[in-house]
Amino acid sequence: MSRRSFAKLAVPTVVLLAVGLGFFLIPRIWQDVPEGPDNDRSAAGFRDEAQKVGIDFHMKFLPGEQGENFKINLYDHGCGVAVGDFDGDGFDDLYFVNQLGPNQLYRNNQDGTFTDVTAKAGVGLGDRVCVAAAWGDYDNDGKQDLFVTSTRGGNVLFHNNGDGTFTDVTDKAGVALIAHSQTAAFFDYDNDGYLDLFVTNTAKWTLNDYNKEGRYFAGAKDLLELVSSPKEHNVLYHNNGDGTFTDVTEKAGLKGKGWGGDVAVFDYDGDGKLDLFVTNMFGANQLYRNNGNGTFTDVTKQVLGRTSWGAIGSKAFDFNNDGRLDLFVADMHSDMWLLPPSDPNGSSYDLKKKYPKAGGPLASLELDSDDERYFGRANPIHYDDVVFGNTLFKAPPKGKFAEVSDQAGAETFWPWGIATGDFDNDGFEDVFLPSGMGYPYYYWPSVLLMNNGNETFTDRAKEAGIEPPPRGEYKKEKIGPRRPARSSRCAATVYRDGQLDLVVNNFNDRAYYLRNHFPQKNYIAFRLTGARAKGEPPGAPGSNRDAVGALVYLHLGKEVMVRQVHAAGGYLSQSSRTLHFGLGERTKIDWAEIRWPRGRTKRIDNPAINTLHKPTEPRE
Repeated sequence: MSRRSFAKLAVPTVVLLAVGLGFFLIPRIWQDVPEGPDNDRSAAGFRDEAQKVGIDFHMKFLPGEQGENFKINLYDHGCGVAVGDFDGDGFDDLYFVNQLGPNQLYRNNQDGTFTDVTAKAGVGLGDRVCVAAAWGDYDNDGKQDLFVTSTRGGNVLFHNNGDGTFTDVTDKAGVALIAHSQTAAFFDYDNDGYLDLFVTNTAKWTLNDYNKEGRYFAGAKDLLELVSSPKEHNVLYHNNGDGTFTDVTEKAGLKGKGWGGDVAVFDYDGDGKLDLFVTNMFGANQLYRNNGNGTFTDVTKQVLGRTSWGAIGSKAFDFNNDGRLDLFVADMHSDMWLLPPSDPNGSSYDLKKKYPKAGGPLASLELDSDDERYFGRANPIHYDDVVFGNTLFKAPPKGKFAEVSDQAGAETFWPWGIATGDFDNDGFEDVFLPSGMGYPYYYWPSVLLMNNGNETFTDRAKEAGIEPPPRGEYKKEKIGPRRPARSSRCAATVYRDGQLDLVVNNFNDRAYYLRNHFPQKNYIAFRLTGARAKGEPPGAPGSNRDAVGALVYLHLGKEVMVRQVHAAGGYLSQSSRTLHFGLGERTKIDWAEIRWPRGRTKRIDNPAINTLHKPTEPRE
């Protein structure tokens, strides 16, 4: 196949994997698939109650890019959702991000329902393509501020005024950036008590053709043009403690390798300094060790070894109750050897398997030398650095992490984001992976990996009522002659009365609010507040007010559970800052330990269970 003929192929997302493979079509012709029957939602698990609780958000795509004129670009990655308590009433609120039309902010009414307060808040931003959002109290005034990323429309920082409204302070704060941005995360990398800001960026994959009606720049015309786009670099903004930020990316060594997607912020080596893991959509991811002097060092090879080649989402969590944070990475792009309009349900190949090369089971097909040289220059694959599939890195007491995704049953197909939490309160954290491609593909389900308590997972999405979707696998509204498959992009957890709900932003579809209906079991939860107050100089006593980076350990005999107050992450998402531990039938905790970001610790003997604790960091 020549470069000219290959450029005409309609291949989804930023996909290097399809190079030279042509259209591999599983023998099933497109048909107008009927809407599936509504499942029996009375069983234990989750039920989509978005309409019931007052959520009517509809993520709208760009028809000129992802409709009948389906193009190969990151517009098909969809948009994010961020969970945060913007009004300080102790209940999680929701912010949904959109491509075409305004974003929406929903206030939690404290009774299980939500109200759209976007207009009053002034955070709709319907004038640009938005991608993700992150909450963070960057000035330690006790109010959650909001940062929103965009595809070439300009990122925005909103300051929370404390009266239900927000003010755009982007220019004043020094964080203005027009780029092809993805995830943003607030975290305190230098432990001075103020939240800094990290933003991942991809590449200059849009053209200069501006669509005035849709308010967006057209994406690359074909795959060849996309993958050869000039790479953009990530940005680290240092919080100056006076409401402004300074770009310190060069000094910190965090520019990255381009095509940055998600970020996981956690202290992988336990030295008290927050490190960064950044996913790369076209190559090896990067784990950066925080050196404690304002700089970071890439330690990926030494600490993790080979990482997922086409990674999208990432999340640090303790999957085996050993008191150490492990790392899970979802690899979407390695699964893109299955080209449209193939039906994965009828594939004769093993979809939940890692293959040794980029082409998956079709890697034996030879590339035209012209194509091979071209793509090799754009994004060379270093096979010693990558694997093609999900990766689950099990943290050791010290030394190198072990990759255990296959043994754990954590290999999936077409995953995007990651949301973790103990959904059934049995004492072990589970994983939800929003999945699927949508038009012009067939339907593929999301995955609910329930933790078996023995370092393995089992997909129970169907048993738990998540699959198939209540409104059917295919939408009623057609794109051209056929109905598009539903697909999910990102998810976040919402804390509610000792359980975790899931909120999911779907591609060109209405959002899900998956209410938790698992039988209630014992639990304990913590909502931490750092000691730092507004106006105190950097370095004064106390951690950032959001307590991002703080850890809570539960000691139950020989068992140790740990949860971290996370920055945004999981892919275009931010979950509740409330730390939730399911306890199952456990009725007593020997002791709990809180480790604040700046080193203080607090021990709580025999903490009360089935209670939300609200400790504040001591000043001394």
